[in-house]
Amino acid sequence: MINIKVGKNESGQRFDKLLMKILKEAPSSFVFKMLRKKNITLNGKKAEGNEKVTEGDEISFFLSQETFDKFAGKMTENVEPQSTAPSLKPSEIVYEDEDFLIVNKPVGELSQKAKEGDVSINERIVSYLFKKGIGRNEAFTPGVCNRIDRNTSGLVIAGKSLMGLQEAARMLKGHELKKFYLCIAVGAVKLRGKVTSWILKDEKTNKVQVSEAPKDGYEKIEAEILPLLTSDEYSLLAVRLITGKTHQIRAQLAALGHPLAGDIKYGYRDKKSASGKASVISPDYHMLHAYMLVFPKNTGKIGGISGKCITCPPPAGFKNAAAKIFKEEEYLNAVMEFTRTQGIES
Repeated sequence: MINIKVGKNESGQRFDKLLMKILKEAPSSFVFKMLRKKNITLNGKKAEGNEKVTEGDEISFFLSQETFDKFAGKMTENVEPQSTAPSLKPSEIVYEDEDFLIVNKPVGELSQKAKEGDVSINERIVSYLFKKGIGRNEAFTPGVCNRIDRNTSGLVIAGKSLMGLQEAARMLKGHELKKFYLCIAVGAVKLRGKVTSWILKDEKTNKVQVSEAPKDGYEKIEAEILPLLTSDEYSLLAVRLITGKTHQIRAQLAALGHPLAGDIKYGYRDKKSASGKASVISPDYHMLHAYMLVFPKNTGKIGGISGKCITCPPPAGFKNAAAKIFKEEEYLNAVMEFTRTQGIES
């Protein structure tokens, strides 16, 4: 007989779903047959599989060790190689509690790997947490909850616990978690407020098309645009991303005639200014940074992050570009004032 106690990160799941994760190599028919024959029990009693498990519950497997190992497939074999990825640097960790880890993803790194061999911020997060004993030998694997583009820097949320993952997904889906980006766009942006468009992704080109009106196959997208500073050539914007579709901010601003500085994919060209002089900046990547997360007030099970405003400063490339367009003091004051108006100064 093999006994397993339900841990915090397994709590709250349906019993059959948890069993499928533990015995991940077993067909579902085998799992339900073992339940019917009482070869798998919950707290010493016959179970149907639809029960919700809680921390401390005991699962008993009346199976040979050979059978259990065959179907369990060494629970960490799919994630263990990730523990060899480079770990997070202390400077990349912005916030951490028992349920969440929030990091500052650098420009040029994937949020999640696209193919075998990639090392993304997700693998480095898992490596960091494995070294702390989180996620190892469990039916739960920590991971990122939101993704940002390779050349977009800034805040990425990871769930350290199953509850953290579930609550982050709920807040993101319900638009309760406010996400603000800083960006530098071409031209003097006059528009202020919510922008509604419709978007369609072309999987072959990994590019999206934006329509101002509904079209078949297009999905509705929304963002709030808040100009912070403007010049004749560029604008510093704060953008609240209400929906979260591929390349949304980049494509939405480009459709309005204001592509991001450096975003060649969506129309940026390093044109000369009206005076005939070369443009003041020549960025190597698009100027977009996931700057701020404002969490809803929540007195529930994730109360530790309730109402918090999490920020991280843009990278040097962004700051230097903004300082060339505007005075550095103007830029810093504008960002500080914007942050203050959201409730908490950075």
